[in-house]
Amino acid sequence: MSPTPSNAPKKRIAILTSGGDCAGLNAVMRAVVLRAETLNWEVIGIMDGTHGLLESPPHYAQLHSKNMDTVVMRQGGTILGTTNKGDPFAYPMPDGTLKDRSGEIIDAFKSLGCEALIGIGGDGSLAILSRLAKQGGFPLIGIPKTIDNDLGATEMSVGFGTAVDVATEALDRLQPTAASHDRIMILEVMGRDAGHIALTAGIAGGADVILIPEIPYDIKNIAAHIKKIRENGRNFALVVVSEAVKTAHGQSVSKDFFGGQKRLGGIGHILGEQIADACQAETRVTVLGHVQRGGQPIAQDRMLAAAFGVHAVSLIEQGKFDRMVGWQHRQVVDVPIAEAIKENHVVEKDGTLMRTARGLGICLGD
Repeated sequence: MSPTPSNAPKKRIAILTSGGDCAGLNAVMRAVVLRAETLNWEVIGIMDGTHGLLESPPHYAQLHSKNMDTVVMRQGGTILGTTNKGDPFAYPMPDGTLKDRSGEIIDAFKSLGCEALIGIGGDGSLAILSRLAKQGGFPLIGIPKTIDNDLGATEMSVGFGTAVDVATEALDRLQPTAASHDRIMILEVMGRDAGHIALTAGIAGGADVILIPEIPYDIKNIAAHIKKIRENGRNFALVVVSEAVKTAHGQSVSKDFFGGQKRLGGIGHILGEQIADACQAETRVTVLGHVQRGGQPIAQDRMLAAAFGVHAVSLIEQGKFDRMVGWQHRQVVDVPIAEAIKENHVVEKDGTLMRTARGLGICLGD
């Protein structure tokens, strides 16, 4: 990959983050900027996701190696800002109506004179960006970021590794206090549609019970497993549950937030009461929530960010668009965005980690 001659016309590409934040987003931006500068390209960052394109003039920032250094690479969140609400095809207006503002976004992006857009997002964000790109006829490259790790075309997404690391550390910290007080500690972790965080952190953190949305559970099985642990001489137990796990009656547990939004959360407290009654033991519940999204990205997420960012720019250089970069078989790949977001990648019931959990004697509730 030889650099573009310095006297060649400078091209401009844009990048934005969309959806929920996670660790590693700034590291992706840095990789894009550094790779683009080897080609003598200019990079702009669109602020607050597609919302930045609804402002007049469009709200963006110049990105270059001077302001995308190794300090930024270590920062959590996104320096560009992001949004996980306001579908541009059905945008909520002040009077309560919904308006299609996709044309405004497309016109704003075209006014920036960019060769292509790099969108960092999950399945929902990439679906919207892909629809905008097709309608507006502009080139798009997608980079997967989701702590849920539920995109099927990549084995890992930016942010997942750090979220698992945080959940595992939480179990490491809960274990000593559980043993000190003869308690059952329940840790509720994120996972909107899939139980990857709960399963991975549960195995790494020595959980006794792991509950994920893919596997129905019976409180009697959980209680019997914990009672057996106590009968064998251990005075504590660790339970990990994904926020998407439903109640015994098949209901999702959520909370109402400002603006009428609903967010999953609360199943840990319900299970805490049920397990306490069934085991006649003291329980405590910890809900990690957004702690899993923040903080410095671990090495795995920084490595993924670097590989994804470099490859995304290389795809633009090659003229290959409507692709999402991914990680398969220990190397970076690219696949059609439509294929990448076609279906959620949930935990496979007979997958390696499920067999591992069962082989370790971990109770999955079934």
